[in-house]
Amino acid sequence: MRIATWNVNSIRTRYGRVVDFMVREDVDVLAMQEIKCTAEQFPHDAFEAAGYEVAIHGLSQWNGVAIASRVPISDVATEFPGMPGFLKGQEGPDLPKEARAIGATVDGVRVWSLYVPNGRSLGDPHYTYKLDWLAALAEHTRAETTAHPEVPFALMGDFNIAPLDEDNGDPAVVEGFSTHVSQPERQAFFTLEDAGVTDVVRALVPTGFTYWDYKQLKFVRNEGMRIDFILGSAPFAEAVTAATIHRNERKGDAPSDHVPVLVDLELSRVDDDLPMIFG
Repeated sequence: MRIATWNVNSIRTRYGRVVDFMVREDVDVLAMQEIKCTAEQFPHDAFEAAGYEVAIHGLSQWNGVAIASRVPISDVATEFPGMPGFLKGQEGPDLPKEARAIGATVDGVRVWSLYVPNGRSLGDPHYTYKLDWLAALAEHTRAETTAHPEVPFALMGDFNIAPLDEDNGDPAVVEGFSTHVSQPERQAFFTLEDAGVTDVVRALVPTGFTYWDYKQLKFVRNEGMRIDFILGSAPFAEAVTAATIHRNERKGDAPSDHVPVLVDLELSRVDDDLPMIFG
């Protein structure tokens, strides 16, 4: 199985590029972030013509996540337990949930497409929201990997965190002054790994960025960041045979500011009689 993740930065603008990449690279499952549309606005026809079904969670022109797959999609969830909401200027437990997460089971593999909150600035309420969101994700990850240790499980997407110093090549992003590289954010990323998943790409592709801002020739200067990841449970990680970061997708006409990250898996079949219960 070939699985990829890509922050597409508006699927209606870039569906041609996305479908072309999926077909050209023989991708079986693609997790997408920042689709920036509702399910009704999503370009279904282009994906269906290429042989993919799509599970979508989009509420407006902001955020939005989706999973496209050549194999049947089941057990779709659009939030994980404890996932906080956000509304600017408001606090409390019942804030509206943003379209930042969608989980599904594909051929026995449990995958999540995640668009982690940006954080905006270190003093912004959105930063606290980001840390709370990641803490809830870690709790869910720990619960799922503990309850279903035999099931390949993956968190994929735009984490909006550069966990290591070498993941940041943008001189405008400075620890102590910027989001994405602050110690609390980095610790939240490492807490995810402590919860039962690991970065399955870094060992095979130790260097390389996945995002470059559109401004100030960041891509030309290679002033990027590595913020898009595939984090897999032990059964998922053990099945990974290859990984790539597709830097060239940042080139050409109307590219996203992110590029795809892809892994190949050789999976042992999960017993069909095992319970597939995800909460």
